[in-house]
Amino acid sequence: MDKQDFHSGFVAIIGRPNVGKSTLLNRIVGQKVAIMSDKAQTTRNRIQGIYTTDESQMVFIDTPGIHKPHSRLGDFMVKSALSTLGEVDAIIFMINADERRGAGDNFIIDRLKEVKKPIYLVINKIDQIHPDHLLEIMDQYQDALKWEDIYPISALEGNNVPELLATLQSKLPVGPQYYPSDQVTDHPERFIISELIREKVLELTRQEVPHSTAVVIDSIKRQDEEKVHIQATIIIERSSQKGIIIGKGGSMLKKIGSLARRDIETLLGDKVYLELWVKVQENWKDRENLLASYGYRQDDY
Repeated sequence: MDKQDFHSGFVAIIGRPNVGKSTLLNRIVGQKVAIMSDKAQTTRNRIQGIYTTDESQMVFIDTPGIHKPHSRLGDFMVKSALSTLGEVDAIIFMINADERRGAGDNFIIDRLKEVKKPIYLVINKIDQIHPDHLLEIMDQYQDALKWEDIYPISALEGNNVPELLATLQSKLPVGPQYYPSDQVTDHPERFIISELIREKVLELTRQEVPHSTAVVIDSIKRQDEEKVHIQATIIIERSSQKGIIIGKGGSMLKKIGSLARRDIETLLGDKVYLELWVKVQENWKDRENLLASYGYRQDDY
């Protein structure tokens, strides 16, 4: 194929917390590169997923959900999300079909009014509503911005996702292939492994441990030809949370490790021996030196 026919570009996925941005990203690239949880504000860093076909390459940036920050970590997340808007070729603004337009949506829309890029309104979770309700949702947003297009989708089920991708591909500029065809993310494996462990902590502890967990990968070593040895530390804010994460006789920590190990083995294509520790660092979300050491650096936005 003539290189002049190849299209490429960067697409930001933006929206309130918990609207399904990570689910869409994972659906597009065909494997888990962003963690999913029904807890709000799961994504903390901008995560890039790469979708390549014979005709195009699209680099999707899954941004942290935009919300009113209550800590330095929260401030990092919002700045990180908004900073992507000037760097991309197109923007997906994602909303939930089962939630009415609110102050958080209006806050994002106001920021998008200043952006001179094609903006697609993507209404997610249509599998959770009656079709008659969809028109009502569309009416709430129809005149909020000059949308390039509006797509009702189910990121979980895949409804209308191929159609959205086809439209994005047709509108992207002619450009180079930035990444190898088989690469699905620009994040190092170490980052994804830490996120997979953090996902299991959120999934299993639910309301007991608030949104105050980080995971640090201490070492990744090949033990032999068949096994990779990974050591990681789960960071929490309060001593009272330590017992919850460890569980009676270490039962919860074993469960977190077992579920995370399965996902990590899928990622690496190797058998994994995973060792987990738990460490208390009080108020780490408001301490810049700790934020930086856990991977939340101001240089990233």
